[in-house]
Amino acid sequence: MKDVTPLTEGWTLRHEQADLPATVPGCVHTDLLHAGLIEDPFLSRNETEVAWVGRTDWRYDTVLGARDTAHERTDLVFDGLDTVATISVGGEHVAKTRNMHRSYRFDITDRLDPAAPTPLRVEFTSAYTEAEAVRALVGERPNSYPEPFQYIRKMACSFGWDWGPTLVTAGMWKPVRLEHWSTARLATVRPLVTVDGTTGRAELRVDVERTATGGGVLTARARVGGHTASADFDGAHTALTVEVPDAALWWPRGYGEQSLYKAELELLDANGTVLDRWRRRIGFRTVTLDTGTDAHGTAFTLAVGGEPVFARGVNWIPDDVFPSRITPDRYRTRLTQAAEAGVNLVRVWGGGIYESDDFYDICDELGLLVWQDFLFACAAYPEEQPLRSEIEAEARENVTRLMPHASLVLWNGNNENLWGFRDWDWEPALGGDSWGEGYYLGLLPRVVAETDPTRPYWAGSPWSGSWDHHPNDPAHGTAHSWDVWNRTDYTDYLHEVPRFVAEFGWQAPPAHATLRRALPGEELLPTSPGMLHHQKAHDGNGKLERGLAHHFAVPAPGPENFDRWHYLTQLNQARAIATGIEHWRAHWPVCAGTVLWQLNDCWPVTSWAAIDGDERIKPLYHALKRLYADRLLTVQNREGRPAVVADNQSPAPWDAEVRLRRMAADGRTLAETTVTARAGARSVAVATVPDHLLPDAGSAKEFLVADAGDLRAVHFPVRDREFAFPEPRYDVDLVNSGADVVDVVVTARTLLRDLLLQADRLAPTAVADRGLLTLLPGESVTIRVRGWDGAGAGGPAAVRAALFAVEPA
Repeated sequence: MKDVTPLTEGWTLRHEQADLPATVPGCVHTDLLHAGLIEDPFLSRNETEVAWVGRTDWRYDTVLGARDTAHERTDLVFDGLDTVATISVGGEHVAKTRNMHRSYRFDITDRLDPAAPTPLRVEFTSAYTEAEAVRALVGERPNSYPEPFQYIRKMACSFGWDWGPTLVTAGMWKPVRLEHWSTARLATVRPLVTVDGTTGRAELRVDVERTATGGGVLTARARVGGHTASADFDGAHTALTVEVPDAALWWPRGYGEQSLYKAELELLDANGTVLDRWRRRIGFRTVTLDTGTDAHGTAFTLAVGGEPVFARGVNWIPDDVFPSRITPDRYRTRLTQAAEAGVNLVRVWGGGIYESDDFYDICDELGLLVWQDFLFACAAYPEEQPLRSEIEAEARENVTRLMPHASLVLWNGNNENLWGFRDWDWEPALGGDSWGEGYYLGLLPRVVAETDPTRPYWAGSPWSGSWDHHPNDPAHGTAHSWDVWNRTDYTDYLHEVPRFVAEFGWQAPPAHATLRRALPGEELLPTSPGMLHHQKAHDGNGKLERGLAHHFAVPAPGPENFDRWHYLTQLNQARAIATGIEHWRAHWPVCAGTVLWQLNDCWPVTSWAAIDGDERIKPLYHALKRLYADRLLTVQNREGRPAVVADNQSPAPWDAEVRLRRMAADGRTLAETTVTARAGARSVAVATVPDHLLPDAGSAKEFLVADAGDLRAVHFPVRDREFAFPEPRYDVDLVNSGADVVDVVVTARTLLRDLLLQADRLAPTAVADRGLLTLLPGESVTIRVRGWDGAGAGGPAAVRAALFAVEPA
């Protein structure tokens, strides 16, 4: 059996004339930060002060032990090098690498001294140096940002994005080890899972490749679910199939259990000795993608186990701009937050990384479907060498690495590049040069077909399925809806029913406590220097203000109005996303999914995220819990008038008894009745609102309330700035419910529209269990706050200072 020696200790980073202690896995920025040589680039405007780090070459050193004479071979294995690295052992050159997204293995047996330690050195060339050299070689290509990220196989967003800082990293960002082995080892193992839809019989086919020091017959033995299969082979490759006739199936959350099996593949010599072993968890299920044509255009509907799924999705970016800091616990926290918000699909976006196996393991357990982008985003990518061979090797390795995961259901070729070619003036700028089409429509689908034929491949997002339609045609395939945020108003979401909305979003600032930590000592204003530095979108604040002005009176400039601006922009984000999701869910199955941009942030910033860079939730997160619940009650426009829509994505029928009330702004009930919306399993029902329940068109003093159990939907005929809201009045009571747990009871004395308790204003660690709430006069709600002790007699006043609601214009 092979032995493994982790190389995590004893590393140094050379900085000027000193050797600093280094952490592996890690990166230069975090090592310099730990040494106190740079300020935290997440705070204030420190990001600009550390730009030199990304343009500097760096060197890491350690010492390897004496050669392991008990084995024939010793390999030096790097799971991830970021990015352009030159490796030497004992002062002799071993290799040069140029891809962050690949692993590397080098035979160093003969370079190790059998009696004495041997030095290991890894020298990193600046990613800028490499990218600029490749650009000079292959020629200029257009992209969406003024950085050369498409000329190097590196996490693109480390060069900055419209939500991320420019912190161009270098280092060994994944584990490093020595592997000692004899006779043979497993080179690749590819598990292919199939389930017969008629008989239910499941199979695991395992394709195996070995590397050996010599010839001879070896045995591959596979086990899963108490069943085994074996094969003898004397070449480099074999395949074997394990039948599992009674397999429990894996389902996405909300559709069944997440049944997982331990799968094992062993490589044995002629004496039955185990030489190497591969272990993973697998799940048995089928995945299909319906892209058939119909009266509405071209479908894009995922089905698991034959069950069509409405994708309640979020886009995922790297959870830290320094990915080596992302721990398994952090993955679990963030993905559990997604699941608890009703999410059933996570799209791993193409400007980031192929995440660690921890990420996909957790998605397997939680029943979160994974849509995996290949790593191309917002740029024209050259198809010439040295990039092409790197990209093929990267794709083959990562498809093989990730294919055991039951949660992985879709490979996607790129983010926005097919769209960019058509709409962003790339075509004339390219003048016939390559730009990536050969990857998305040629190389990548071939790699998937050859390596992982059990999963669908889609060429890009957005993509209509062919050049016969515009790449971002909402009637065909996947669509990105960005004109609404960039140019118009979120009510324009109501004008289209895309087949699948793979990106849409609305910005808001992070939590107040996050801003206080990120901008120490700064007076908070929308236009203060730190706020502007932590707003990376082009004209981001202008779009926030224009989007706000459609619905609310924009607060006047000045520190005294910042808190109001902060509340309203967070509210507007939640309202925008609700408008889109409510509308699109109501049109299932024509629209088969919404994927919010975005779940998470990689640093403290004003962005589209539901969870900010300090891991605090915005009101949008709580809104998602309602919007992505199995049962959603809304009021939608149908044939020119309001109607009640019951969207039921649960497996049981829903007979929604809906109490309708036409209300006056002063809280009086003007009319009342009950209607029934009968929605079958995973279907949508519409109930007409009787004429006498309809508020007068254009009324600023009447609104409609629809209640079904604990679900509530409201409809106002006019926008907030035009409605006659009363001054919000309410009572507040506090009840201590345990150590650092306080129940805040709010009783409405007037209509309270979108009441919000910003718990982090009570204490940086405080979290509320509810978000935006609309209460009628006399109604009470209990908001549980964890991480705050109630602050004694001053508690009620502190709570009132942290409570916000819509006010008269």
